[in-house]
Amino acid sequence: MGYRVAVVGATGNVGHEMLNILAERGFPADEVIALASSRSIGREVSYGDATLKCKNLDDFDFNGVDICLMSAGSTVSKAMAQKIGATGCIVIDNSSFWRYHAEVPLIVPEVNAQALDDYMARNERLNIIANPNCSTAQLLVALKPLHDAAKIKRVVVATYQSVSGAGKEAMDELWDQTKGIFVTDAPTPQKFTKQIAFNVIPHIDVFMEDGYTKEEWKVVAETKKILDPKIKVTCTAVRVPVFVGHSEAVNIEFENEITADEARDILREAPGIMVVDKREDGGYITPIECVGDYATFVSRIREDATVENGLNIWVVSDNLRKGAALNAIQIAESLINRGLVKQAA
Repeated sequence: MGYRVAVVGATGNVGHEMLNILAERGFPADEVIALASSRSIGREVSYGDATLKCKNLDDFDFNGVDICLMSAGSTVSKAMAQKIGATGCIVIDNSSFWRYHAEVPLIVPEVNAQALDDYMARNERLNIIANPNCSTAQLLVALKPLHDAAKIKRVVVATYQSVSGAGKEAMDELWDQTKGIFVTDAPTPQKFTKQIAFNVIPHIDVFMEDGYTKEEWKVVAETKKILDPKIKVTCTAVRVPVFVGHSEAVNIEFENEITADEARDILREAPGIMVVDKREDGGYITPIECVGDYATFVSRIREDATVENGLNIWVVSDNLRKGAALNAIQIAESLINRGLVKQAA
């Protein structure tokens, strides 16, 4: 007998990918329910070879639903997640609202799936599991096996994040500006603070008092919560004119010695990682090549001679997949594989 699964935010970029991946991976669902806001009632979305009509989230009864994959933004998660969890349904939330809540686990299955065991064993729990920020998820898939091998002291990361991370309107703005530059005039920026076409913008999310942006703070806070609170992390987050696929240049300092060759061998054996690292023209992965793939790709593995026990790596992944939809579904799969989901009657 399969599970009943609800997808909240089914008409959005991530919701669309959630439905695709549920079908692609043959998730054991007897029923998949597409949910969205009232303005999208009746709108059709694809699920494998089937077509689902969106139902209204506001008046949907979650009793009898086993898993809710939620990707409708922090406002909706704040208002609805706890109510849904109270019905016994397990909410896997893709927004930032629950990530830093002390009682909610923040999960990347390749990194800390064991945290699900302790959480689901509690008698008192919110039945909410948080999905990390898109840039954090791929970063930690790459860092975890290296941390296990040589213990990371410090990470310096620069992210190069695609516009899909900011939603459909951001993707439309890149398209319209690019087209406008060649045809007429580029439209005035609406979603971004400056022109995104043929440009890069060192600003994602709001600025904080210390000069970092909220996006940069997320990478720091989530790395500490998921991987190790002792790791020192600093980040610069940059928006780039790429439609899908986040890239990261990562400098890592370890407590123990590790060579580039050792790191390469470790990463090749690690779950969720594909190493493409040839020291020749084109011997690395770029964002356009990762679109639609499940893997986190690691390239440009080399030693940093300026510090003791240092490495540089290049990390690329489809942010709509591993950065969001895929990671959420992997959490659901982990719950099932660990026997942690009790099917509703």
